[in-house]
Amino acid sequence: MTTRIPARSRRADRLAPDWDLVLRRNYIERLKQERPPMRIRDELPELIERGYEDISEEEMVRFHWWGLAHDKPKTGTFMVRVKVAGGLVLPAQLKALGGICRQYGRGEAELTTRQGIQLHWVRMSMLPEVLAAIEAAGLTTCGAEGDTVRNITGCPVAGLSAEEPFDVMPVIKEAAAYFWGNPDFSNLPRKHKYTISACPAQCNAPQIHDVALVGTVLDGEPGFALRVGGGMSNTPRISRDIGVFVSPGEAVEVLQAVTNAWQQDLRYRVSRAKARIKFMMDDYGPEGVRAKVEEQLGRALRDGVAPEPADDADHMTVRAQRQPGLSTVGVPVPAGRVTGDMLEDLGGLLAGLGADARFTRQQNIILGNVPTKRVGEVTARLAELGLPAGRGGAYARSIACTSHRFCNYSVAETKGKLDDILGRLTTRFGADRIGDLAIHLDGCPHACAQHWVGEIGMQGTTIALAGTDERVEAYDLTVGGGLGRRTAIGRRLLRRVPTDHVDTVLERLVGGWLATRDEREQAAGYTFGDFCDDLSDEQLLALASASGAADGDGAPGQADVALHLPGPLLSLVGGADEIRVSAATVGEALAAVAQAHPAFAKTVFPGGSVDKAFLITVGDEDIRNLDGLATPVTPGTDISIIVAMSGG
Repeated sequence: MTTRIPARSRRADRLAPDWDLVLRRNYIERLKQERPPMRIRDELPELIERGYEDISEEEMVRFHWWGLAHDKPKTGTFMVRVKVAGGLVLPAQLKALGGICRQYGRGEAELTTRQGIQLHWVRMSMLPEVLAAIEAAGLTTCGAEGDTVRNITGCPVAGLSAEEPFDVMPVIKEAAAYFWGNPDFSNLPRKHKYTISACPAQCNAPQIHDVALVGTVLDGEPGFALRVGGGMSNTPRISRDIGVFVSPGEAVEVLQAVTNAWQQDLRYRVSRAKARIKFMMDDYGPEGVRAKVEEQLGRALRDGVAPEPADDADHMTVRAQRQPGLSTVGVPVPAGRVTGDMLEDLGGLLAGLGADARFTRQQNIILGNVPTKRVGEVTARLAELGLPAGRGGAYARSIACTSHRFCNYSVAETKGKLDDILGRLTTRFGADRIGDLAIHLDGCPHACAQHWVGEIGMQGTTIALAGTDERVEAYDLTVGGGLGRRTAIGRRLLRRVPTDHVDTVLERLVGGWLATRDEREQAAGYTFGDFCDDLSDEQLLALASASGAADGDGAPGQADVALHLPGPLLSLVGGADEIRVSAATVGEALAAVAQAHPAFAKTVFPGGSVDKAFLITVGDEDIRNLDGLATPVTPGTDISIIVAMSGG
């Protein structure tokens, strides 16, 4: 496995800051103390009475704690995100979600990479009704966003798989019951993601979670190893094993200890740019994190180690369950998009079978407890619903984020683009030949679709057309990422490939992989990721660019530093999500952009200082932890502007 670990930081050796510094530095921490976000639910009637236009952005941040966020454009409709512990959803819940989707969300919904579901188009005045309807179905939105314990994920066939050494679903349910809505875990430094599974293939991606309980057996006793510190976004990390064994009865207590060790260390509340637990792992290392956890527990934990992932599996075929006479049925859902009618009809189908559904990390559905003798009938009915079970493996493995249709941070199309890419590759090479090729497509650096660990990863950006000020969608391309047996962060290969060149670039890369595979004596199992491991960047670039189709911005100019801007700020700078300037300090770089773009100056850099609503980072370090605006920069330095009120 390839794991990129930064050099050990000296932050852990520094004195911890006090709350006074935290509240002066971190706008959101001050907001959370002054206006606890969990209370926003009770304030909804008054806010609705005031009207959407009168609600400040500060108040809107507090909505996140109940799984609510602005749709794009910001005209009064909301995304509503529903948590589903372990992805397990019952037929009656599916039918209820379908009805809610049709009544309030224009009949559209999206499966998420956290095994939940979200809808859009919900008017602010309808939020109390929608939340009540979701809760009446036995589900919740509480903590689906915000600085909380997010939806707890696991293997979607937990309790059903014959390969699973023990059933972890009771542990997932216990953890959800304890943490969700718990005020002691609703004011964390940032979002916090648990995954719990005993899947031998580790299909639930423990490598990229904040905290992962990884099923194992020690001297005949079932339990968990503990991995900490994974994450995506601008600074991807692979989690690290801290070397302990946790019994199922200890699981919730240990999760509590890990989380408290992080949330009580004020080093991780000073700046939201470095508030995730992955930075605590950077600072302390596995041994130090273990010591902090054991200090919280007041006792030592037994030694243990996480098992290596077994053969790759996503459980998307028809598979016999451990329960005789029952099977699971994988249902690929392209780009995770479903309709209210689909959900209601599927709920009715499953109710008649005594079966259930499980949402997956890869935005698909797996049907559980299907009578084996009725699988043929079920697959025929799925096709009638627009969910054919036999769709190619790449459709099941590839994922896309919400896209710029709804997300204010996304700067490029993702779901529709993924559909187009898969359709073209399937037509060109055949579904069987491209097999389980995994393409992950994100619209911004937040990496909700985890582009860093896709065999092919794409992050949306923009590019100016040659000789004009017009900008078009483009994509940065990473290759060779993966999870499971070949866990790796993808390496960036191309920058700013214009959207109308992407298909040609991908066809050349995929075609090169398939030609190489055909020539190998041991061709079976030779993945695109393996192909990328075997070739240098120069070889891959030559293959991708031979047609001239990969002409993007290329590498940053040697005399330039690059300022990266999030989606909400693009209107201030003519649509550019990256601006290059010549500068010796961060302050000079911001001043150069401000001089060229008065709207940017007024909003982000008024009077030559950074507005409280924004953070400025060099790499992954908040400049306030460096030399502020005087922080020196050199050619090739990346400066990022972060919306401090982002609740993601």
